[in-house]
Amino acid sequence: MKKLTTLTIALLFSGAVSAEVAVIVHPSNNSAVDEAVISKLYLGKDKSFADGSAAVPMALPEANATTESFNEKVLKKSNSQLKAYWSKLIFTGKGTPPKEVGSDDELVALIASNPNFIGYVDASKVTDKVKVVAKF
Repeated sequence: MKKLTTLTIALLFSGAVSAEVAVIVHPSNNSAVDEAVISKLYLGKDKSFADGSAAVPMALPEANATTESFNEKVLKKSNSQLKAYWSKLIFTGKGTPPKEVGSDDELVALIASNPNFIGYVDASKVTDKVKVVAKF
């Protein structure tokens, strides 16, 4: 029993147990959005949805556990790798990182109010005011 408790605690602190991340858009957004599209939008490689409408990626703060999970699962980068990636693009004038929003609730409210926004939140924070296009 003691080994099981120790293993559980180790998994919790190692980040191996993480919450599900939901990628959300405005309910009126009918564009096809998959992992490749999401990655391109969040890495500044694309600036619009499949239907041609502008796409504005919104992010939670870097220190947020959902951000860390999103970066690793979807963008395949650690927070430090992503920071270096954006530093280079900003320095060369070739890109601007996603806009940061303070909390999941604030991000859900913003996306519910603008059809051009896309964001990610802890799946438990999703409301009926937004549409989930992917879960990781």
